[in-house]
Amino acid sequence: METCLTPLQEVSDIKDIAGGQLAKWPERLTTIPTRILSGSLEGITVEDFEKDAELWKKRVATYKAYDHQLAEKGRYRNLLDMNSHLGGFAAVLIDDPVWVINVMPVEAKVNTLGVIYERGLIGTYQNWCEAMSTYPRTNDFIHADSIFSLYRDRCDVEDILLEMDRILRPLGSIILRDDVDILSDIKSITDGLQWETRMADSEGGLHAREKLLFAVKMYWTSSPTPASADQQEGESKTAS
Repeated sequence: METCLTPLQEVSDIKDIAGGQLAKWPERLTTIPTRILSGSLEGITVEDFEKDAELWKKRVATYKAYDHQLAEKGRYRNLLDMNSHLGGFAAVLIDDPVWVINVMPVEAKVNTLGVIYERGLIGTYQNWCEAMSTYPRTNDFIHADSIFSLYRDRCDVEDILLEMDRILRPLGSIILRDDVDILSDIKSITDGLQWETRMADSEGGLHAREKLLFAVKMYWTSSPTPASADQQEGESKTAS
């Protein structure tokens, strides 16, 4: 269980607050987290945090320009961010009536779940090569930033896509952000899942390798073949 915990920073004085003093809500959402201020997260600086916050403002604005339903308040309620990093996606949506579950993949290079907690957001760990516990709800919307690049050579793409399909409600939406080659391969699979998909440029523009794949999980049922339909009709007449 200890490996699943996100410990507070140690202090040397009994009067000090473990983890540092947190700002009041809602200021804590944009305040530099104490883990970053203290330098306890390798490779993540205050400047990185500020750049990440501005980057996600641009990214979410791009999402809403493409997906008008995301821009429509109340259309989505339960959102899942499969690779949350510093929680920037959820932070930008704070004024929308949505519930965002931030996920920290256990394979990520830096464990930033503590930053997500310090910002006043909710989150959890997950290995996306395995099934996720979703009781008691499924999701209206899934956001996946570079998740397939992260899990390349770790498990099959089909397994992750099938898990996404399972935890997404019919007519729910997905935004995938990744390298164009990866998304092109994924699109051929999602068509078989009966997802309605379209590729688009990211905010980086036409020449950026990072692209967006927008998808909607269609509501469908298997229909009987003409032969089976005729057989059912014949059985009905015989019975009458």
